[in-house]
Amino acid sequence: MKHQEILPTPKLTPYIHSFWELKGEPHDNQWERIFPDGCPGIVLNIGASFHTDNGKIVMDHGKTYVVGAMTSFKDSFINTDTHLLGVCLKPTAFSNFYKYVPQHELINSTVQFDKAYSFDLEKIKKVPTDYLNSFFIDRIRMSNKPLTTVIANIHHCKGQISIYELAKQNHMTVRQLERNFKIHIGTTPKEYARIVRFQSALTLMTTPHQQKSLSDIAFECGFFDQAHLANEVKHHTGLTPSQF
Repeated sequence: MKHQEILPTPKLTPYIHSFWELKGEPHDNQWERIFPDGCPGIVLNIGASFHTDNGKIVMDHGKTYVVGAMTSFKDSFINTDTHLLGVCLKPTAFSNFYKYVPQHELINSTVQFDKAYSFDLEKIKKVPTDYLNSFFIDRIRMSNKPLTTVIANIHHCKGQISIYELAKQNHMTVRQLERNFKIHIGTTPKEYARIVRFQSALTLMTTPHQQKSLSDIAFECGFFDQAHLANEVKHHTGLTPSQF
């Protein structure tokens, strides 16, 4: 399969990680697995019917879908006729563009948008990046970015922070923090930090030629021990560390 990412216009970089396109190739006929990163997305299927969410959901041609943040892995079936266009939103950015449901209602789910929220199939096929930039610039509902500092704190310490300390640093109660995460991100703050820590470990595990053992990685990423790391990797990917 071919996968490419394109950065949005600078006006959208506070809200959007990237636009992306995925196309199947002649010999593709397999399940592909993606891992949780705490980000929601929007996907348009411009190819044949597409099976995702471990085979539970079929995305129809020409339809636009919102994909909630994930807390575990997800398998999708890629074949020759697969052709998707997508948007990887930054955490909390969904509400900057859409007045929809709280993010906790979308967690681990793929939901078809109605026409009012959907991309225009014919327009997007002509010049995808220009269309997406214009679409999201026109849709910005509010410029404030809730939980920006909180998210930055979590990433700065690579997920190694207690929720009490996180709330204290940002002058909130734990209850306020959890409520805001439920609305704007979908996960709990503890689960989001857990995903960030997992991603940090995954980066170390998959870096070519690095000499760190699994015990070293577990220690560096704040896991109790190598077994704890292995359990987290298994939870988020369905695979053992050695399978990487």
